[in-house]
Amino acid sequence: MAGEIDRRRRYPTALIIALFFSGLFASHLPLLRLPYFWDEAGYYVPAARDLLLHGVLIPHSTPSNAHPPLVLVYLALAWKVLGYSPLVTRSAMLAVATFSLLGVFRLAQRVANAEVALASAICTLLYPVFFAQSSLAHLDLAAAGLSFWGLLAYVEERRWATALWFSAAVLAKETAILAPLALFAWELICALLKLDTRKEYPRTTSLPEEESQSGPKVDLREGTASAVPPTPTKEPALAPEENFRTRETGSSIWLLLPLVPLAIWYAFHYARTGFVFGNPEFFRYNVQATLQPLRVLLALALRLWQVVGYLNLYLLTLAATLAMWLPPLRDNGEERQRIPLDVQCSFLAVITAYVIAMALVGGAVLARYMLPVVPLVIIVFVSTLRRRVRLWRGVVAIVALAFVAALFVNPPYGFSIEDNLAYRDYIVLHQHAEDFVEARYPMARVLTAWPASDELTRPYLGYVTRPMRVFRIEDFTVEQLMAASDMRSNFDVALVFSTKYEPPHPWFERWRTWQRWKTEFFGYHRDVPPAAAAQILAGRLVYNDLRHGQWVGVIEMEHVEDARVVPRPANRASAISTAKLAMSGYLCLHPIAPPCRSAK
Repeated sequence: MAGEIDRRRRYPTALIIALFFSGLFASHLPLLRLPYFWDEAGYYVPAARDLLLHGVLIPHSTPSNAHPPLVLVYLALAWKVLGYSPLVTRSAMLAVATFSLLGVFRLAQRVANAEVALASAICTLLYPVFFAQSSLAHLDLAAAGLSFWGLLAYVEERRWATALWFSAAVLAKETAILAPLALFAWELICALLKLDTRKEYPRTTSLPEEESQSGPKVDLREGTASAVPPTPTKEPALAPEENFRTRETGSSIWLLLPLVPLAIWYAFHYARTGFVFGNPEFFRYNVQATLQPLRVLLALALRLWQVVGYLNLYLLTLAATLAMWLPPLRDNGEERQRIPLDVQCSFLAVITAYVIAMALVGGAVLARYMLPVVPLVIIVFVSTLRRRVRLWRGVVAIVALAFVAALFVNPPYGFSIEDNLAYRDYIVLHQHAEDFVEARYPMARVLTAWPASDELTRPYLGYVTRPMRVFRIEDFTVEQLMAASDMRSNFDVALVFSTKYEPPHPWFERWRTWQRWKTEFFGYHRDVPPAAAAQILAGRLVYNDLRHGQWVGVIEMEHVEDARVVPRPANRASAISTAKLAMSGYLCLHPIAPPCRSAK
């Protein structure tokens, strides 16, 4: 225990928290007052607000998704104490991100050393998905942070602490149950194969920073025998059979304890709503519609990419892979140590569970769902670089700079705009457009799609000062706009916007099979640009704005101002032809709509 105390004194928790939080807060200053974005506006903020105002764990202003309430309780408490505002919300979530980063640091420090811990924490902080999610009111980062602390307790063989941390994680988000279940499955496999899963260093001592961490002499990642002979006090790689029976029936069962609070929550949710796993549409979209063999294979490939390659993460993966061809470096005649084999296997079990499970469920293949495992990959790869590359700090610096670049430069393929600072472009576009609509057409009925429909009807989201009347459609495809054009008497103004990022020259654009798969399995569609939408709706484009591949437009219907008459397309074929020309880029060079006001 003395070694553990010395280690924490050398890197005091208060100092690390202060450094991490100040870094996060300073880097997020331009983002802290932004209105709420997408899923924040659609579910999490309304659900937390219901808890604040009415004291209910099941939201009534939005259909319940059955997500556990821990993060919502935390936000409601922050609003109760500090007041309701985006600034308070985002600052509170930055505190959660700081807590998660501290978990990454302590976990890496425990299984490797302080150098690896600091480098891993910096890379995690700058990784675009982590950085972007740090101030957003989502559940995934909180669940990830609690899971890191659960893994730390697991590595240190503190059973009850492990159960408590993972129980808290599943109350943040239900998918966090994957980590303890994966560890339980791993220990069960070890018991069946007669492998000793006990940690390779004493529970109560700290890991020396440059000295040997005793462990089996076969490296999981290297597959080569170590030149350092085992010490006489090392536990054997194989243990007696009765040891495994004890571990299977007694030592591993506590990993199943987090199932208890999760089951209690679902029982409570069922008693209040009649549904276990959320409203029927939510369950259909995220579970029933995803269990198709081809979709699972495609989602599995996407999940693997998100774990090892997404948003320049492939640079770290490539560097660590090439480093494996180099021999371990030596300090004072001793080889630099790897992360212990059993810890690597534990990490691998958790990573595998997330990759497979998130390929099976989840209608949207969002990268934030993988936040509990990407830092584990970063820790292992940074440790590999430190062990084998003399200039490893320079390599890590290059990776960190690549992560920073990915925050601002969108990839050459479609991606979720919540994964880097593209989400700010979306918010600013909608903020300005909805300011224009509210100021110019305060009593108008507005045609739009979700989430703008919520932004216009819920002033507490930060976009408008008073609720507006909305006529909602599903999206801005040709079919939806043509259907809306037949009901033009139901709306006065249309607010159209890009619902996804479209790169200028997307990969696989000419691969029709991939386009069909995206449409069939992942809800892909093409939004009609504003000029073409105005033609279809027989309106006048009065506002248009474009930022880094995202756009928004406001279309005024002819009956709003009778003096402004816009000829309606002669027939549907004409309107569809116009839309197709617009989506092919023709309208960028040949505008067909009357001049409009462009946002500055």
